[in-house]
Amino acid sequence: MSLKPRAPGATRGSLTVRTAGCLCVALLVGCVRSTGIDHQLSPLTLATIETDQTFDAWPSTDWWRVYQAPALDDLIEHGLRDDPSLQVALARLRAARAGTEFIGTRLMPHAAAGFDSSFQRYSENGLAPPSIAGDRRSDNRFALDLAYELDLFGKRHAEVAAAQAQTLAIEIDSHTVRLGVASAIAHAYFYLAQACAERKVVQAILTQRQHIVSLVQVRVAEGLDSNVELRQAEGAIPQGEGELVELDERIALLRSALAKLAVVPPAATATLSPVLSARSPPTLPAIVPSNLLARRPDIAAARNHVDSVLHGVDAVRAEFYPTVNLAAFVGFSALGLGALLEGSSLIYGVAPAVSLPIFDAGRLRAKLKFVNAQTDEAIAQYNQALLDGLQEVVHAVISLRALALRERAQRAAQDSAESAYGLALQRFRAGLTGYLTVLATETEVLRQRRAATTLAARAYTLDIDLKRALGGGFEAAVPVATP
Repeated sequence: MSLKPRAPGATRGSLTVRTAGCLCVALLVGCVRSTGIDHQLSPLTLATIETDQTFDAWPSTDWWRVYQAPALDDLIEHGLRDDPSLQVALARLRAARAGTEFIGTRLMPHAAAGFDSSFQRYSENGLAPPSIAGDRRSDNRFALDLAYELDLFGKRHAEVAAAQAQTLAIEIDSHTVRLGVASAIAHAYFYLAQACAERKVVQAILTQRQHIVSLVQVRVAEGLDSNVELRQAEGAIPQGEGELVELDERIALLRSALAKLAVVPPAATATLSPVLSARSPPTLPAIVPSNLLARRPDIAAARNHVDSVLHGVDAVRAEFYPTVNLAAFVGFSALGLGALLEGSSLIYGVAPAVSLPIFDAGRLRAKLKFVNAQTDEAIAQYNQALLDGLQEVVHAVISLRALALRERAQRAAQDSAESAYGLALQRFRAGLTGYLTVLATETEVLRQRRAATTLAARAYTLDIDLKRALGGGFEAAVPVATP
């Protein structure tokens, strides 16, 4: 029996097949198992909460303009342009976008062109060939180096997706900050309007008290009253003046706070005296609107943060599998510069590399447990944001409905107090009653008038709370990420 010599091509082909087979086996053996490691929580949904698809009274992005207060419009515009917290949020957004762009470059091949040169004397007793032993020459390399990681298991794509989702969450967070700035300025504006209205009430009562002192003086001169009633009437004037001082202090503090919130000079609000006007009641949702998820920036941001950490889990899982990198180069290499660019100095080559996580099982499983714990934290934060958002809407609606009942009761009580005060003044002027009766009815009138200003201001602040609870005009441009 004779043996036929094996063809060289067949030998190379068999070698290639064996090499590929060994590589596949190594890839499979080099995988670390990740079974049994997962997050434990799930995001809440509105599916189990009674919803209303017909509610369409969502606020606009410039919701404060419905109050028809140009001064408030200017203050909010200043605040949204210059507020430091909003500037911090925008800086974070720019940084996140740059980070996402940087992470995205990992999906592309890396290319670098370079020139390297070193001058040396070659040893006569070393490894240098005899032709150059003892010579002084430069070793030069001018080449293009390429490197590319084959994303076979989606690690890099998951990292990019996680960065994109986090950037979107940070961008939506800037809307949350914007809404908070506008709401804080609007609240301070109408608290100032309430204080100014209360001052007018106290000033009117003080003027009336001064008139009553004149009447008591006449009655004392006629013998109808004694100095006791005169001292009581005169004592009510300093009391009213003290209340004016207290209100002036409150007004000054609110003006200062408003200047800080709007980032304007104190002089811009030094004489600001807003006026409370009657407002028609807002349209209230009968039940919580179902698309609140896409209307609340804090909820949308929390949901996208969940999406980001879930993509991060995918990236960590991909680390359980081998990494395959390809490298290549092409260029020129020569001893001495004279022959560097000659055709005989051409060099090129490829250098594939496979990294197997054989001995990293413990580290990778611990890392996966860590990111899954972060996922549970993000989901819990999202669930909390959802519950808080629902509660804010419900509380605003409950308070607005109660306000309507309180306003009706207060108007009736004020009408009675005003009527009693008017009758007491008439009887006092006619000499049919004493000053104590006037003082008692006046105290109730003052209380009811101030209560009216408080409820009028509360109508504005509750309306602001409702607009903020409904998202302040925010609407997700794309469907919120669903883990």
